[in-house]
Amino acid sequence: MGVVAAPEACWVEPFSGLRPRVFARLVRQLELEGADAPRPGRPWILPLIDRILLVTTYWRTNLTLRQLALLFGVSKSAAGRIIDDLGPKLALRPRKRFAPDTVLIVDGKLVPTRDREVARRARTIDTRPTASGGTRN
Repeated sequence: MGVVAAPEACWVEPFSGLRPRVFARLVRQLELEGADAPRPGRPWILPLIDRILLVTTYWRTNLTLRQLALLFGVSKSAAGRIIDDLGPKLALRPRKRFAPDTVLIVDGKLVPTRDREVARRARTIDTRPTASGGTRN
């Protein structure tokens, strides 16, 4: 067994950023969605609760896979497979529709929508340098 284990509540909050009660609710939700269903091939080396802690730790701390593997007592490859498997199951489901005037923020940056009037004006301006060093207008 690895050094960090989710059943010990003292590891959950510092590594995942979630209170133990919220973390337990997350684990229950993933169990209900079938995240721990049997699959072909070798069984996971870590139980579901430890795998969830590994993924949340990866997202919160930006540790390398090598560092995570050492913390959880698994190989670097196994840590990567765990993140690849559980990451999409932990991510928020994308919404299909938004209200017409909704402003979306992605990665903390405002995402501008295309203004066709600005785009039309930009296409008509020729900014190639001329022989005299200026630009053509």
